[in-house]
Amino acid sequence: MPRQKSDLVRQLLIWYRHHARDLPWRRTQDPYAIWISEVMLQQTQVKTVLPYWARWMSALPTIEALANAPAERIHKLWEGLGYYTRVRNLQKAARHIMDHHGGVFPRNMDQVLALPGIGRYTAGAICSIAFDQPAPILDGNVVRVLTRHFGVTGNPKDKKTNRRLWKLAGELAGWASRMPGGSRTAQLNQALMELGALVCTPQHPQCGLCPAAGGCFAHRHHQVSKLPNLEKRPRAIPRRFAAFIVEHNGKFLVRQRPAGVVNAHLWEFPNIELAIPGAALQKAARDVLGFRLGPLARLCQIRHSITRYRICLDAFTVGSNHVIPANVAGEWLVPAALAKLPFPSAHRKILEILREAGPPATKHTKHTKQTKR
Repeated sequence: MPRQKSDLVRQLLIWYRHHARDLPWRRTQDPYAIWISEVMLQQTQVKTVLPYWARWMSALPTIEALANAPAERIHKLWEGLGYYTRVRNLQKAARHIMDHHGGVFPRNMDQVLALPGIGRYTAGAICSIAFDQPAPILDGNVVRVLTRHFGVTGNPKDKKTNRRLWKLAGELAGWASRMPGGSRTAQLNQALMELGALVCTPQHPQCGLCPAAGGCFAHRHHQVSKLPNLEKRPRAIPRRFAAFIVEHNGKFLVRQRPAGVVNAHLWEFPNIELAIPGAALQKAARDVLGFRLGPLARLCQIRHSITRYRICLDAFTVGSNHVIPANVAGEWLVPAALAKLPFPSAHRKILEILREAGPPATKHTKHTKQTKR
C-alpha cells in the first residue's frame, strides 16, 4: 500500500504539470484570493465562478475591503451564486481576521478552522495551496478519485468510511510534502481535484486518459460505475409560487427578505407559495400585497431548483384598476435602482424580462390610506 500511494502521488504530480487548467486563482499564493475561490467553487462549476471571482477581486481586493463592505454590496457581487450564507460568513470571517489577526490571514490550521464558514475541507485547501502545508482535502472530486483508486466500497458519508478517506488523503499529502526538492502538497491536492473534475468524472470517466489507471482498483475490477457508493438522492419535492409585479408611476414594488431565511437580505417582488397550483390567484395576491387588485396577466414562468426542491414560479403583472394603500409594505423603486440591488436568480430573471419589455406605461392608479379588507 505505501508503494501504491507514493506511485499515485508521483503520477498525479506529473499529470498535473502537463494538464492543469490555467485558472486565475492558481497564479497566486494569496490566501485571501484562494479562500474566495474555494468558497465560490462549493457546489458551483469553474466556468460559472471565473467571472464572479474576477469581479469580486477587483471590487474587494483585500480582507480589509471585504470586512468594511456594505452588506448590499457583497450580496450584489454574489448575486446568482446561491447559498448566500456563504457570502455572509465570508464577511464575518474577514471581520474576525481584522479583529484577531491584524488583517493577516492566519497560517495555523486551528485558527483557520475557527473562522466562520470554514470547515475541514476549505481549511485544508487554503493551508495546502497558499502555504504548502501537508493538509489533506476531501471534496466530491477527491472522494471519487480515492474511492475508485483504493477500492473504498463503503458510503463516503458514513463516519467510518469518511475517516478512512480523510486518512488516505492525509497520507497522500504527507508523501507529497516529503518529495525530493521540497514539499509539493499544493500541487498534489490540486491534482486530485483536477483529476476528479476532468478525467475521473461521475459519469463516463475517461479511464484511458488517467495517469493512475494501472493501479486503480475500480478500473481493474470493472467497478468504476459503482464507486463511490453514494446513497440515493432524496426524491425531488415540487413547489409552486406566484410573484406579483405592481407598477406605479414608473416604480415597482419590491421587498427585502428578512434575516434567518433562505436568500436572507436579498430583494424580491411580492410573492407567495401556492398550496394548489393556479387556485385563487386573486386571493393569494391580495393576501401578499394587502389590497384589491385589477386583472392579473401572466408575465413569465421560471423553473429552478434549490437543494431538493423543484420550484415553479409564475410571475403576474397587476392591472391598473386598483387602489394602492399609502403604507403598503415594501419599497417603490425605478428600474435603474432595482438593477443595483441583489435579487435571487428567479426574481433577477423577472427583472430582466421587464427591462426587455421597455419602460412601463404610466398607470392611473392612486394611493389611499389603508382600509379594512
